[in-house]
Amino acid sequence: MVNNSRRIATDFSGLMRHPAVQAALPSCRQQIAMQPELLSPQAVHRLLKSRRSIRRFEPTPIPDDTMTRVLESAKWAPSAHNRQPWRFAVLANRAWQQRLADAMAAQLTADLQVDGVPQEAIEKDTQRSQQRLTSAAALVVVCLTMGDMDTYPDAIRQQNERIMAIQSTAMAGQNLLLAAHAEGLGGVWMCGPLFCPDVVRTTLELPAAWEPQGVIALGFPAEMRTKTREPLNTRVVYR
Repeated sequence: MVNNSRRIATDFSGLMRHPAVQAALPSCRQQIAMQPELLSPQAVHRLLKSRRSIRRFEPTPIPDDTMTRVLESAKWAPSAHNRQPWRFAVLANRAWQQRLADAMAAQLTADLQVDGVPQEAIEKDTQRSQQRLTSAAALVVVCLTMGDMDTYPDAIRQQNERIMAIQSTAMAGQNLLLAAHAEGLGGVWMCGPLFCPDVVRTTLELPAAWEPQGVIALGFPAEMRTKTREPLNTRVVYR
């Protein structure tokens, strides 16, 4: 192990002395100097810790350039094999939002009726879901596609490949929420599409290969929320 560590350190040191790397270093340093905010860990940590799931929004539309910046940042999430399996369907049109809300509410109603849930509780659940979807300034349906992922002849590796795509897509969703927060927007991830992916795909006329994973409601916040987290030592082990 020690020998390997020394070899890696030696290899890295040699790499850093390579003329091409040395030539690139001034450019890298110049780019960092031009973006001093990237050098503030405190600012990054404040951003991460201050994001909350916002469910109530002002009626103000999201400017197109703001939405573009949010989506651009979302696509820079880590990605298995750099295949970027995420796909986004943006619904800024109220009619499309209502269409999706109605279709998902109908499926939710049918599912809860099969479960034997009282009608009063069903109506409460569906109304809450519809209100969240139709009150947002925009919805982003987060999907994945396996089209560019690797394929394997055995089920175990293929399932692992699928999990990698799911993880990559979820990280893109987190990037999207953080970018929205940085722009002064509120957002919340809702997992409803997982329970009715075919309904979502058909309603929004999405490509057959797009698999809905969730929907992010976005808008300028009409509420402030405070949440806590469990102590770090209850969630971490060190070895």
